Amino acid sequence: MKQLMKNILLSLGLSAIFASFPITAGAADSVPPKPSVEDRLADLEAYVTNGARQTNAPTALATSPGPGHNAWQMASAALVLFMTLPGLALFYGGLVRRKNVLSVLAQCLGITGLVTILWGLCGYSLAFHSGETASGWSFFGKLGWAFLNGVDSTPNPDYGGWVSHNVYSMYQLMFAIITPALIIGAIAERMKYSAILVFMTLWMFVVYFPLAHMVWGVDGMMNGVWNAKAPIHAIDFAGGTVVHMSSGWSALILCIFLGKRLGFGKENMAPHSMVLCMVGTGMLWVGWYGFNAGSAVAADVVAANAFTTTTLATAVASFVWPMAEWIMKGKPSVLGFCSGAVAGLVVITPACGFVTAKGSVLVGIAAGLIPWFFCYKVKSWFGYDDALDTFGVHAIGGTLGAFLTGVLARNSANPNLATYLKDYVKDSFAQPLVFEQLKAILVTFLLATIGTAIIASIVKAVVGLRVDEEVETVGLDLAEHGEEGYHGA
Repeated sequence: MKQLMKNILLSLGLSAIFASFPITAGAADSVPPKPSVEDRLADLEAYVTNGARQTNAPTALATSPGPGHNAWQMASAALVLFMTLPGLALFYGGLVRRKNVLSVLAQCLGITGLVTILWGLCGYSLAFHSGETASGWSFFGKLGWAFLNGVDSTPNPDYGGWVSHNVYSMYQLMFAIITPALIIGAIAERMKYSAILVFMTLWMFVVYFPLAHMVWGVDGMMNGVWNAKAPIHAIDFAGGTVVHMSSGWSALILCIFLGKRLGFGKENMAPHSMVLCMVGTGMLWVGWYGFNAGSAVAADVVAANAFTTTTLATAVASFVWPMAEWIMKGKPSVLGFCSGAVAGLVVITPACGFVTAKGSVLVGIAAGLIPWFFCYKVKSWFGYDDALDTFGVHAIGGTLGAFLTGVLARNSANPNLATYLKDYVKDSFAQPLVFEQLKAILVTFLLATIGTAIIASIVKAVVGLRVDEEVETVGLDLAEHGEEGYHGA
């Protein structure tokens, strides 16, 4: 019996010894290698230069956002929201008649809340999640990030290696807010508030979310900078197609569907407060630095270039537009200065991170003349009632900017152009990129115009588009919101 017990104990002991070998080896394998001083310095250099982390051994920066880049991105998000609230609200509010000033403010506020809800539900996912198609490109993203599921403070390297994913999603939300808000400039003073909310809801799903994905999504079909398999190798740094072309061309179609304001061409419909308009313009200009320089998704050399080109193009356009007025009309107006500034901001938007300082001056000159001509002459030739010149500034400006981006993009301005666009950016005016930009312009034009026509038809049939004549005469402030912007004479 004693011998049997010895044999059993011996067997158990040997089994335990042999069993310990794979366990010990597995534990050793699961321990990550300890980063060296060189590894830590490499990650620190990557953070400072907005580069890729080293892969030898994970450091404390392996999954952490960079504080400086994250701070700039949060500030940029706040600046872009500042463009809508109160920048665009005051800019548009000053341009309408006093009886409709609150309606514009209510529209901007309502769109802000509505779009934020849609963004959190599924909009961000549709715009920026991968489409996960076999072809490597897609029209819209999957619903993996619905309700912002998985969108946390860890950076997503597809969009910003040193910026928290949730910060990036909030930054892009601000773009999604201001884009439909721009449309209200063309239909001001005559569209039902209920119709606006229904229209904007449908428009976000039909036009904005797909277009944002196609241009900026990691596997978007027009993301030439970051998607090697994109069938259209176009570039758009901050929203010439996604924001300005989409809203501007949609605005034209919608204002045609609505028809002209009562008394258009017969009554005085001059802006009720150029003071508010000028204040709003200044806010838009300041906020636009978050719009353009923030689109670098880092506080790096690309952001610095975008900041510089935005300043130059805007200043030049804000001077050229009123000078053209002075020559043609005899006086440079404050409205001309404001319109020129906004036109400069619009046209430089898609190009700001891809062109040099010299190129931005050319952009500014074009922005001060071509949109001005459309607002001054073309609008009167065709007689459409684009109340606040959304089409003339944003559709024409966005289209012009997208085209000039193809003409003026230079490798010296942005090293990322060499990643997948070596065959398209040749640092010449007639480089192959120009033709890719024309393709993107056509896709954006068709999606915005056809999509808007269909949506406007649906909304017109369901809730009606336009207020009745009595409401329009009294003013939307009292009739639709029960308030007045001003009291007394």
